[in-house]
Amino acid sequence: MDRPIGPDVRLVKWELRRGWIARGRPKPHSNAMSLSATVPERRMSLSEILTDLCDETHAAETLGETLQRFGRRSFGVLLFIFAAPNMLPLPPGSSTFLGAPLVLFTPQLAAGVRTPWLPARLKRQALDMGRLRAAFARLIPRVAQVERVSTARLTFLFGPVGDRVIGAVCTLLALVLMLPLPLGNLLPATAISLFGLALVQRDGILALAGYVMAAVSLSVLALAAGVIHRLLAAALSAF
Repeated sequence: MDRPIGPDVRLVKWELRRGWIARGRPKPHSNAMSLSATVPERRMSLSEILTDLCDETHAAETLGETLQRFGRRSFGVLLFIFAAPNMLPLPPGSSTFLGAPLVLFTPQLAAGVRTPWLPARLKRQALDMGRLRAAFARLIPRVAQVERVSTARLTFLFGPVGDRVIGAVCTLLALVLMLPLPLGNLLPATAISLFGLALVQRDGILALAGYVMAAVSLSVLALAAGVIHRLLAAALSAF
């Protein structure tokens, strides 16, 4: 007896029970294909995020939409974005413009907030990268060099307690960053940038470097304050 032409009825019934035909989904042809669908998407590095931000196609993107793209690494990315440009020559007043967001974000990190909070008005504000694009173009190659040697290590420096300590230190540094001191923004900006990289990479070595730079920055500030106090006291005593 000849075999009827057409699909095997038993095979069709089996596939219907599995749902491949009823749900309109293609059949898996191999284990490799089914496994590839479960492979997580590669996480963008900080240098890639900065390159993407500098793309002019994001000119109409709001600050709230930008924060959503950062995900759980938002605090680290924001610390770097608003601190790192202060390490480069910028027009007067730029440290105040860049330091204000840091004063808003760093206390949230110190308080243990999981994702940065923004007022609704700021969330709807378009992200203007015109002032920062040139600075990031100079910083991106250096960030990429650090990323090639950086890895997750000494992770006990992070977590619920470690992140809050970093947030508290960065809050103090952000206040120093906004002070109108000649070249006074270089050291705190470097420290905050290191903390930002450390949070993104979960690299404890970068976090330790940030603590060292923070100590140097605050020591220089204390020394400068002492010198200014003595000069003022001497000037007042002369009258």
